[in-house]
Amino acid sequence: MDLRKLKTLIDLVAESDISELEVTEGEGKVRIVKSAPAPAPQMMMMPAQAMQQTMAAPMAAPTAAAPAAAPAIEGNVIKSPMVGTFYRSASPGSAPFVDIGKSISSGDTVCIIEAMKLLNEIESDFTGSIKQILVENGQPVEFGQPLFIVG
Repeated sequence: MDLRKLKTLIDLVAESDISELEVTEGEGKVRIVKSAPAPAPQMMMMPAQAMQQTMAAPMAAPTAAAPAAAPAIEGNVIKSPMVGTFYRSASPGSAPFVDIGKSISSGDTVCIIEAMKLLNEIESDFTGSIKQILVENGQPVEFGQPLFIVG
C-alpha cells in the first residue's frame, strides 16, 4: 500500500468517530486502531463551609491519636521509603519475606513496594525479630508510613 494512502487513512480514522479500520488491498492488509483518549480529570467543587470542616478535622485528629499510638509501638520501626503498593512476597503464590516472630538481620529483604511499575525490595535497618506487621498485602503506603516493628 502506498504511504500517501496509509497517511490518508490514518487521518480519516483520527478525524472520525470510528475506533478501528481494516483495509485489505491485494496481499497487503492494514489495520488502524484509534486509542481511546484518556479521561479528563474531573474537578469537584466543595462548598466553603464543608472545606473548612474538612481542613479543621485533620488538625485535631493527630493530637488525639498520637498519645494512644505511642505506647503500642515498642521497638524499631521499619518505615516506607516511598509511596507505592506494599507486597509481603515476591509473587502472589510465594511465601512472604517475613512473618511475625521471624528473626531478621540488618540488610534482609522484608517486603517489596511497587512504585511506577518498578518493584523495590525494602531491606531492614535493624537486627531482631518481627513483632508486628502494620500493613496488609496489596495496600497502598505513603512515604514514612510504618510497615514493621522489629524487637
